[in-house]
Amino acid sequence: MELLLLGLLAALVWKLYQWKRSPHNAPLRSVTLCLLCAALSYPVAMPGGASGVDTVAGHGTAKLIQNVLLLLTVYFLMCFYLYSAADEEAGRRRARREAVLVGVVAVAITVAAVSVPHEVFAGSFSTADMTIPQIAFFYGGAGLYLMYALGRTFRWTRQYARMSRRPHSTGLWMTAVGLGAMAVACAIRAVIVAVRSADVDVPHPLMAAVAFLLVASILLFAAGVTYSGARARFSSLRLWLQHRRDHRRLSPLWELLAEAYPDNVLRPASSAPLDRWRARGVHRRYHRRIVECRDGLVDISPYLLDEGDDSTVLNIDSAELAARLRRASTRIEKGVPAPRRAVPLAMALGSDRESDVKQLIAVSDELRAAA
Repeated sequence: MELLLLGLLAALVWKLYQWKRSPHNAPLRSVTLCLLCAALSYPVAMPGGASGVDTVAGHGTAKLIQNVLLLLTVYFLMCFYLYSAADEEAGRRRARREAVLVGVVAVAITVAAVSVPHEVFAGSFSTADMTIPQIAFFYGGAGLYLMYALGRTFRWTRQYARMSRRPHSTGLWMTAVGLGAMAVACAIRAVIVAVRSADVDVPHPLMAAVAFLLVASILLFAAGVTYSGARARFSSLRLWLQHRRDHRRLSPLWELLAEAYPDNVLRPASSAPLDRWRARGVHRRYHRRIVECRDGLVDISPYLLDEGDDSTVLNIDSAELAARLRRASTRIEKGVPAPRRAVPLAMALGSDRESDVKQLIAVSDELRAAA
């Protein structure tokens, strides 16, 4: 139960963050409210939360609140698809009709719950006396609506998954399987209610298996909802770590060139605190260091050519370039003027930016090794 709640809370936090950034997005609002209702239903279902609510409001109240929240969960999930439809006006009309239906079901199960003594309604699904019509209607009515709503959302999610590409399709398929498994679990529970209402015992292992299927399917649903966003955040984190690592690996080369040509070191756009804070970002520091290293190599290139060498492009390997850079730095410290004009550095590893960075890092690594 704790793992399930943590999964729902993680999904809810992510969707609340997205909703804050786009408050007028109706589909996003619907899926966020769906996760919110689902997350609120589980503390009420836990022994501590249920006993606290029942102590204040009477026995069975926690169970009623939990089931109403579950009805709202699947209703808002349906609204997500309805608001995402091409015809927005038709989707809003359908959402209003579905709101009437879920309202009728919620009122009906509430009337059934309050029409029986508290002590009869206090038991769990596995211990409740289904021979009492109100109890059977409470569990059966809620279960049938859940099966209906989950079945429809499963079909819609499957259609979107077939039309989508990875990685979005992966998350949609996880969501679809979770919804389908939940619908199956609700259907089995409805059959169990019907069987037990006829005063026929149902094996406890079967009910435990259905409960496990329901928990596992909800976890899978929450994972599917957050999969695309989590994957994007993971990719961003991996890029952040790579830029941070490469920034550090470029330090020996940058320090040598910055000492020789301090004017090449770029400064923040202004002294304002916000600009100074932005300038400290990993990605900005990484790209700035690449530019500074490249500018420094152009400035120091006249010192890198051998005597009598009239090459128009400097094309040497990383180890030799590192050795020449150390000698050039020494000459600059002694005040030796540039013997010739600057020449460009050949891109030995390729002409794209990634190859450029690899070449700079290779030279920097050679400098570090020599030091």
